[in-house]
Amino acid sequence: MIFPSNRVRILVATQPVDFRKGHDGLTAMVQTVLRKDPFTGTVFVFRAKRMDRLKLLYWDGSGLVMAYKRLEDTTFTWPAITDGMMALNHAQFEALFSGLDWRKVKALEARPPAAAE
Repeated sequence: MIFPSNRVRILVATQPVDFRKGHDGLTAMVQTVLRKDPFTGTVFVFRAKRMDRLKLLYWDGSGLVMAYKRLEDTTFTWPAITDGMMALNHAQFEALFSGLDWRKVKALEARPPAAAE
């Protein structure tokens, strides 16, 4: 998948959204409902009422990018429906996007060495 980088923040809107919304509608939702700036490079993940669909929205520096995915034989594993949003790390997002259970993915925290050998 084309993705900005593994250092980008990924936020999942936990409430289902109307999937007829396009770039402008989702951008307005990020600003008014989630109270975030959609033009920071953060990737916003939206879910449909049908659990087999997701949309991504992010600013790549020159324009808004929106991606849509529908699973054919299964559904995505979503967090509980609540108000607000939750953060995913890059490994969890990759699992979610692939249709896997992201809750079982734990990214390794790499620490820089204390001294060069």
